Amino acid sequence: MQNAGDLSRRQILAAAGFIGLATLTGCGGGDEGGDAKDLTKKRNGAMKDYQPGQQFKASKALSFSMLHNDNPVYPLKDGWLFWKEVTKRTGITIKPLDVPLADYEKKRSVLIGSGDAPFIIPKTYHPGEVAFVSSGAILPVSEYVDLMPNFRDKVKKWGLEPELDSIRQSDGKYYLLPGLHEKPRSGYSLSFRTDILDKHGLTLPETWDEVYDVLKALKAEYPDTYPWTDRWSTNTPFPCGALFQYLGQAYGVKAGWAYDNISFDTTARKFLFTATQDAYRQMVEYLRKIVAEKLLDPESFTQQDDQAVQKLLAQKSYAISANPQELVQNYRYNLSKQVKGSKIEMVPVPLGPAGPILLSGIRLENGIMISSKALKSDTFVAMMQFVDWLWYSDEGQKFCKWGVKGVTYTESGGTYTPKPGISLMGSDPDAPKDLQKDYGFFNGVFTYGGSWELVSSSFSPDEKKFQDVMSRRKELPVDPAHPLQSFEQEQATLWETPLKDAVIQNTLRFVLGKRPMSEWDAFLAELKSKNMQQLVDLHNKAYERFMKENG
Repeated sequence: MQNAGDLSRRQILAAAGFIGLATLTGCGGGDEGGDAKDLTKKRNGAMKDYQPGQQFKASKALSFSMLHNDNPVYPLKDGWLFWKEVTKRTGITIKPLDVPLADYEKKRSVLIGSGDAPFIIPKTYHPGEVAFVSSGAILPVSEYVDLMPNFRDKVKKWGLEPELDSIRQSDGKYYLLPGLHEKPRSGYSLSFRTDILDKHGLTLPETWDEVYDVLKALKAEYPDTYPWTDRWSTNTPFPCGALFQYLGQAYGVKAGWAYDNISFDTTARKFLFTATQDAYRQMVEYLRKIVAEKLLDPESFTQQDDQAVQKLLAQKSYAISANPQELVQNYRYNLSKQVKGSKIEMVPVPLGPAGPILLSGIRLENGIMISSKALKSDTFVAMMQFVDWLWYSDEGQKFCKWGVKGVTYTESGGTYTPKPGISLMGSDPDAPKDLQKDYGFFNGVFTYGGSWELVSSSFSPDEKKFQDVMSRRKELPVDPAHPLQSFEQEQATLWETPLKDAVIQNTLRFVLGKRPMSEWDAFLAELKSKNMQQLVDLHNKAYERFMKENG
């Protein structure tokens, strides 16, 4: 599970990236498994007949180097129980190369480029791996997943093949072992002061039309306030990234943190430019109306998060975007101290024209790259088995998340609880110990993905209620693979940023009323002048080529 910072950061990176993929020179043989002959001398310490659900234990003591993303919320400690217990259970000693979170991407690039990267390189967000594959510095891991029975079992059992296809390169291979989710997990939606709604006989909205009605009613009661002020506008390419993302979902379009220039039209079976969709314009028109009628604070698109939260706490607003952790640990906790009798709840993403859907691609998490140097080691097979157990087995995932039963947590009837005296993400502010800081569990480097039972085991009552509703919605199909070759990628890169900047800037201008909607067609013409159609044609060509070669 990710903390709130990790989750928003993942969405920001997704928005900053693009789908285009670079070509590369593959190594190894076969499509979904390494050539056994090539690995006969690389089985030192490996288990024989390693199967799904089996406890991995190396046949001899081994150690593997790993890049470690050091989160300042729970900085690395050599004495963590996590390290000791990993060695006790598997016979493997992890040698972490610790890098501060703020410098992680930069330091990772330097290490890989210089040939000094550790064997195991986790905390990589697709398409972050693309930059490293053309040099051959990282392995085409799809060639070696036959060594990972738990990974393969979950892919098959949960039907994740389409998601994996979406991260394949132009040679048909993928170079990242992503975290795997059984079910989509939603992160963000709108929250309301329910005590204020109750006071005025209002109910929590279930649709965007009802959101509008509730905001209008609140404006009538409090004419000198903006009923809704929002956040997540700084340090992100798309201001109000969370709001645009979940509002876009209601219209069936990629927006905010989920924005990508290219989207797939399942009816026409071809890619198109995202902002040219009628649904995108309809989304913009809805938000424009909300702003024009002074129901949403226009400062939402420029203010710092703390400013937005302070307006909520000062009762200058009554609605704000949330995720389950911010709802409990920030809004509700601080409101309870400042406003007697206050209540705030997060609603399932309100429904819009697209109906009860989820945007695609959210069953894959950040994942692991494997350095090509690892293949030269005689312990390569044991390392892949170890990675498979720790990150992809049910038992390994439960261990990484909760720790040692009876020591760090108790479990009864599927309910997991930190041991008395141990806090998890503020669950017991007065506890002398913290599961992350003092024991090393719930570390974002190791803890992501898994069965719904495990993922939901740490949900607060609020999040459980929210996720139960969201998990019943239908996930849209994943965009099909359409990897670009290297020369195409170089060209696409030149077009991507100016187009994306134009979309973001003009989306905000339309929403804030600084540009009339009568100029929408002119806006689309401006996109065409920035090579919009050429970019779309490039991706459709790549899609047709990939389908011909791999379909």
